Amino acid sequence: MGHSVEGMRDDEVRGALQRHWAVSDANDFAAEHQIYEDHAVLEYPQSSERIRGRRGIQASRMAQPSKKRFTVRRILGGGGLWISELVLTYDEQPVYVVSIMEFEDGKVIRETQYFGEPFEPGQSRAQWTEPMD
Repeated sequence: MGHSVEGMRDDEVRGALQRHWAVSDANDFAAEHQIYEDHAVLEYPQSSERIRGRRGIQASRMAQPSKKRFTVRRILGGGGLWISELVLTYDEQPVYVVSIMEFEDGKVIRETQYFGEPFEPGQSRAQWTEPMD
């Protein structure tokens, strides 16, 4: 197993991320935000929003009225940089999410989330494609 510069092993970080997304899926807001450093920054580039501080990040998510479910497609990373690919379902509508997290001393100091709406397959490339699960 690789070691991060903070001394936290990669398998420990992966486990922390798996727990993070599991408690996010369960809407356990207190547990969901344990992964963040107090001064963490969350950015949503598509809406040009930045939220500073773990308390603000948690409050903003608690205020979101939609029912949310999280399905992890995969978690990739090592050291202080981790990427989670997710399907986030808001009120039963799927949105594809990439979460980029930067860790320091075992906590997230910065997260950037990108959101992608589903779209119909392109007929012009149909002969080269296959359906994904």
